[in-house]
Amino acid sequence: MLYVILTVAGFIIGGAAGYALYRYLLTGKYNSMLAEAQKEADVIKEKKLLEVKEKFLNKKAELEKEVQQRNQKIAQVENKLKQREIGINQRQEELGRRKADLEKLQERLDNQQQALNAREEELERMQLQEREKLEELSGLSAEEAKKRLIDSLKDEAKSDAQSYINEIMDDAKMTANKEAKRIVIQSIQRVATETAIENSVTVFHIDNDEVKGRIIGREGRNIRAIEAATGVEIVVDDTPEAIVISAFDPVRREICRLALHQLIADGRIHPARIEEVVAKVRKQVEEEVIETGKRTAIDLGIHGLHPELIRIIGKMKYRSSYGQNLLQHARETANLCAVMAAELGLNPKKAKRAGLLHDIGKVPDEEPELPHAIYGAKLAEKYKEKPDICNAIAAHHDEMEMTSLLAPIVQVCDAISGARPGARREIVEAYIKRLNDLENIAMSYPGVTKTYAIQAGRELRVIVGADKIDDKQTENLSGEIAKRIQDEMTYPGQVKITVIRETRAVSYAK
Repeated sequence: MLYVILTVAGFIIGGAAGYALYRYLLTGKYNSMLAEAQKEADVIKEKKLLEVKEKFLNKKAELEKEVQQRNQKIAQVENKLKQREIGINQRQEELGRRKADLEKLQERLDNQQQALNAREEELERMQLQEREKLEELSGLSAEEAKKRLIDSLKDEAKSDAQSYINEIMDDAKMTANKEAKRIVIQSIQRVATETAIENSVTVFHIDNDEVKGRIIGREGRNIRAIEAATGVEIVVDDTPEAIVISAFDPVRREICRLALHQLIADGRIHPARIEEVVAKVRKQVEEEVIETGKRTAIDLGIHGLHPELIRIIGKMKYRSSYGQNLLQHARETANLCAVMAAELGLNPKKAKRAGLLHDIGKVPDEEPELPHAIYGAKLAEKYKEKPDICNAIAAHHDEMEMTSLLAPIVQVCDAISGARPGARREIVEAYIKRLNDLENIAMSYPGVTKTYAIQAGRELRVIVGADKIDDKQTENLSGEIAKRIQDEMTYPGQVKITVIRETRAVSYAK
């Protein structure tokens, strides 16, 4: 029991001693750790303080640098302002000096002006004294002496001028008629050309009568297609190996003739092929018109013409004036003008140019309201021809005053070319004008696309757009055109008006 008690007491004493020892050791370790932590905190604090100081110093340096830069800019601006102020002061001083110089100059000019006025007054006084002395010596006033001198000079000049004029008139009367006849006759002899009368039909020759049937086609569809596409009338009668193409417009007849030639050579004759060939031939004729104009200009030695004027000259080949071919008439007039201008000592090249262009107003692309001479002059002026040539074109029928010597030459040569025996025929011109008027009346109505006067003007075919006019309006249009022709035109017999409204549906199989 005692042993147990001692044992327990020993355990208790030992435990208390061990706990005390443990407390002692733990307190020492804690103190050492606390001391180390304090040291580390002091080190970190010093580092942070150093970093803060470094940042503060950097910021301070940057601010000082920025303040320095701003101060530099302010100093530069102040320097510029000082320089400007110095410049302004210098300018003010310069202006002050100039103003003083101007005032001195003005004062000097005023003094000179006063001196000049004094001299003028002195001169006037001296002239007045001299005039009074002359009047006393001659017994006449200055006005009377001046009047007598002028009257004597006038009488002498009139006498000399009258004698000179009489001499010129006498000489002109003796030689003018003779010289004018010589120039005109010599011009005609040097430029003598053949004359020809144009008609309104073209005979197309074929190899055999079998071709006639192919041209007519089944139920006449081919011949109707050709007439509708070209605007001519084709007469197929019993005349062997011949077909007559009738139209007042030579261009239409030529297109039809060339189209028939190609269709017969190709062998395929049907409406679609006819339209294709006619379109191709129409383009070929346009190209031939331009080529004809170029060739005419080259043959006559005329250069620098505007391309549009060359095209108009080429169109003259297919036009006639009172039955006379217009291109041949223009060429002949040009040559006559050149010869006559050379005889009179003028520029033959200018005269030839004016003679060639004098009738360009007869072949317009659209019908003008002006006379052909005035319209031709406007065309020439539009395409940069010289004023004397434009005046010669406008004045060759006395519709404008002549302002150059070329104008009477062109007028005379135009009359010479037109007055040749057989050169012109009034009936053909009136006939063509009547057919033109028929077509123009029909074309003036809305919805009309094409018009063709056929059968020598006894029938007018009018083609209208199917999308613009209906069947009822087509009937009314025929009556309106007939009434207008009856009221406005004079013509033999009667005129049949046929209005055609055709609807086409085109599709392609691919």
